[in-house]
Amino acid sequence: MEATITLVVIMDPPGTVPVFLSLVGRKTPLARARAARQATLVSLLVISLFAIAGQAILAYLGIGIPALQGAGGLLLLLIALDLLTGRGGSEPEVVEDVNVALVPLGTPLLAGPGAIAATIVFVREASGHLGAYTALAAAIIVVHLLIYLSMRYSGLVIRLIRESGITLLAKIAGLLLAAIAVELVANSVRGFIAGG
Repeated sequence: MEATITLVVIMDPPGTVPVFLSLVGRKTPLARARAARQATLVSLLVISLFAIAGQAILAYLGIGIPALQGAGGLLLLLIALDLLTGRGGSEPEVVEDVNVALVPLGTPLLAGPGAIAATIVFVREASGHLGAYTALAAAIIVVHLLIYLSMRYSGLVIRLIRESGITLLAKIAGLLLAAIAVELVANSVRGFIAGG
C-alpha cells in the first residue's frame, strides 16, 4: 500500500492529463488512444526494468540518482521550451507520435528519476521477501493502470476546452514542465553536493 501511494504521488496520473493534451490534443481519438497506450507501456517497461535490475545498472554504469535527476530535468526543460514557444507542432506527425510516447510522457515524465529512485528503494526494502516483491509489482501495475485511464479518457476534457483551450493548456503545461525540470536539476545539484 505504501508503494502504491508513493508511486501515485510521484507519477501523478491526473497531472499527466494537461501535458498529454498539450502534445496530442489536436490528434484523432484513435491517435490519442495509441499515444496513451504507448506512453503507459514505455513507462511500465522502464519502471519494471529498474525494479528488476536498477541497482545493478546504475552501479555498472557508475551513475547515481543525482545524475539521473539532472539528465531528466534537462530533457524536460527542452520539451517545456518547445511547448512554451509553440515550436513542437512543426514536426511530422509520425515522428511526433513516437516522441510523445517515449519523450516526454513515457520517460522522463512518468518513469522519471523520482519514480525510478522510489522503485529501487522499495526493492531494497523488500530484501528477499516474496510478499513485498509481489506488493511492489501490484503497486506498479495499479499506478500504470491509473495513468492509462487518465490519459485514455482525457478526450472528455477536450470536448469541454476546445481548440483555444488546448493552446492555453500547452502553455500552462510548458510552464509546469519547466518548473518540474528546474526542481529536478536543483535536486540533482543538492544530491551531488551532499554526496561530495
